[in-house]
Amino acid sequence: MAVQTVGSSTEISLGPAVALSCRECGERFPLGPVFACEACFGPLEIAYDLPGGDPEALRARIEAGPNSIWRYAPLLPVPADVADKPNLNPGFTRLVKADNLARELGVTGQLHVKDDSGNPTHSFKDRVVAIAVEAARAFGFTTLSCSSTGNLAGAVGAAAARAGLRSCVFIPHDLEQGKVVMAAVYGGDLVGIEGTYDDVNRFCSELIGDPLGEGWGFVNVNLRPYYAEGSKTLAYEICEQLGWRLPDQIVVPIASGSQLTKIDKGLRELVALGLVEDRPYKIFGAQAEGCSPVARAFKEGHDVVRPVKPDTIAKSLAIGNPADGPYVLDIARRTGGVVEDVNDEQVVDAIKLLARTEGIFAETAGGVTVGVTRKLIETGALDPSLTTVVLNTGDGLKTLDAVAPTTGPSAIIRPNLDSFREAGLA
Repeated sequence: MAVQTVGSSTEISLGPAVALSCRECGERFPLGPVFACEACFGPLEIAYDLPGGDPEALRARIEAGPNSIWRYAPLLPVPADVADKPNLNPGFTRLVKADNLARELGVTGQLHVKDDSGNPTHSFKDRVVAIAVEAARAFGFTTLSCSSTGNLAGAVGAAAARAGLRSCVFIPHDLEQGKVVMAAVYGGDLVGIEGTYDDVNRFCSELIGDPLGEGWGFVNVNLRPYYAEGSKTLAYEICEQLGWRLPDQIVVPIASGSQLTKIDKGLRELVALGLVEDRPYKIFGAQAEGCSPVARAFKEGHDVVRPVKPDTIAKSLAIGNPADGPYVLDIARRTGGVVEDVNDEQVVDAIKLLARTEGIFAETAGGVTVGVTRKLIETGALDPSLTTVVLNTGDGLKTLDAVAPTTGPSAIIRPNLDSFREAGLA
């Protein structure tokens, strides 16, 4: 495996991050642009020396911080002065108490929607990219890149523009037009590749090992250990917004599976730091039927996730070979959760349900989580009496094609009162 090195990793300082650690064998490596273990080829993640001492003091320090993910800088692989650097300052998005949706679904406990459509490029990807940008700066990369199903491409383009870096991102050639435009408008290079996301990802892995990729930071490949940590901030925010307590249940969409695994990591870190009370919680995974290899493995009792060819309107989740699939299975089983899926029709219905009840227009991934939540309640897998958080990870304006065929004017009338009366809308 070819690994890029830029500069000396011994000079790198990224806050409380102290090393890279293999999830499989535990081998440790210096901080650097490396994503796989040299000993067993397992995935690497950040190991920390997290702040100790008085939890109340740490909680107060966080609450006094900026209204962005940088309030949690002491828990992230970023320099202490990160908030002062040019960046998009994502995060601290609203946690909506969804009482109207709760009534529709028969939820008697608290139901919340963590609405990440309020981020700078209108998806949760701004969180993970913000962390990757700091790693790219530390390692001396001059070009920011990624393989993407759409949202990440836009987030990388915007973050690179703000940071003064070049961007070149790679996408499947048949993405939704809204996501293509949003990725291209920031002025970087956008390259469509004939094939699925998995084909795009394989190409990017080849480019990293080629001289053509020298000086390139691929946020979800050679910078992946840092990038993935951005998803922890969802866990941090949810707990803080709930009054520094763990949710009983949380429903998370699955693409690569990294978001779900890092949310679990974030929850466990908060417990270890004494910032929240340790008590049981369940994590549920949500997929679309047209790309549900993790849900299938869970239902069949397997530990291995078999790749599939995606065929779903939920293109942001259309990763047929999810890298973190096995870890998602472990977390769902350990916490008592479930991995479930819904079909495209159910996704569209759920998008409309969330919009009609709470005024939140979710993209297809949000339709997947709401649809799966409804299904979990109907099957009895999710307890409607407990505090539940459902993730909406992006803005519905990015996936208009999903709802456009069944959404439009209630009536078209002539400009007079009689015509309005005839339409039966008065």
